[in-house]
Amino acid sequence: MAATKPMRDQVTDYIISLQTSIVEALEKLDPSAAPFKRDSWVRSEGGLGQSCVFAVDPESKDATAHQTILEKAGVNISVVHGQLPPKAIAQMRADHSEIPYDPESGKSLPFFAAGLSLVIHPRNPHAPTVHANYRYFEISEAAEESDATPPQLYSADKAQGKVIAWWFGGGSDLTPSYLYPEDAAHFHDTLKSACDPHHEALYPAFKKWCDEYFYIPHRKETRGIGGIFFDDLSPADHKRLSEEANKTKPKTPQDIFAFVQSCGNSFVQSYVPILEKRHATPWTDTQRRWQLIRRGRYVEFNLVYDRGTKFGLQTPGARIESILMSLPEIARWEYMSDMGTQEDTEEAKLLAVLREPKEWATTAAH
Repeated sequence: MAATKPMRDQVTDYIISLQTSIVEALEKLDPSAAPFKRDSWVRSEGGLGQSCVFAVDPESKDATAHQTILEKAGVNISVVHGQLPPKAIAQMRADHSEIPYDPESGKSLPFFAAGLSLVIHPRNPHAPTVHANYRYFEISEAAEESDATPPQLYSADKAQGKVIAWWFGGGSDLTPSYLYPEDAAHFHDTLKSACDPHHEALYPAFKKWCDEYFYIPHRKETRGIGGIFFDDLSPADHKRLSEEANKTKPKTPQDIFAFVQSCGNSFVQSYVPILEKRHATPWTDTQRRWQLIRRGRYVEFNLVYDRGTKFGLQTPGARIESILMSLPEIARWEYMSDMGTQEDTEEAKLLAVLREPKEWATTAAH
């Protein structure tokens, strides 16, 4: 029997495949638009990746170029490795006590991280922005220097130190400018259907976590209508799950990976039907103005609060273009804007659910 691939290799194979399937689904939706730009890169500190980005040249004289379904989008993967500094290890031990480490040693530990991250900003104000991210992280014992992975590329053929800690994280969330309850229900139902076969406690716990995580304190509102968000999924008990759920939740690397794959594989079905339905809806200049204001809120969250953005910008050798791919092409900030303040408007209806998140899923547990 052939040896099972290391989890890092399984995750790498999966995110490459997932990136391809998502980009192809989006390109199929708008065949008259230019294809996504495939931009492969190598990290000098260790690792590689590919950014697949859609953006229209603002100087283009071709009128059809400014009538695309998407305005800006990116579906990125990265597979990186290197040395985790003592300060970062100390922070991670707060949630991963299994990491055996003497903070007085001053030594670094090898890390490996692989993930897919996407953000899609449609042109039409009635079509929602969407974000998804699925990732794997592991820390190893230091390998012998002579057997260490070369700094340019990750290679499974090279000797690796013993894995001493690992976990998965991820999620997906929807950010509309205009509220369509049926779209919110479809998005959440699809995610719930992906979660439930792995444990019925996962969706409600991670839905609540998503509402709490994507919150903009200085605005007192969530970024969007949520989805799921999770981190630190490993064999250990999870603080977001009940004692009973922790006894029966996925625990092995393969079972947790299967859960992550189920969520990742559900992305196209959760979002593309909404985009198909909304991208041709007639819209006004006022609705476009509101969309750009909402995009401003998106920028505020990503640059001020998002942990992933902060981690990326602080990582040595960070690829800034890929990290800031999540920002919209155009956004707006109005001083003391009155949009959304008048009762019984469509803008006010959105703000009501952003200030008091609600349950959207309509499907029963499996």
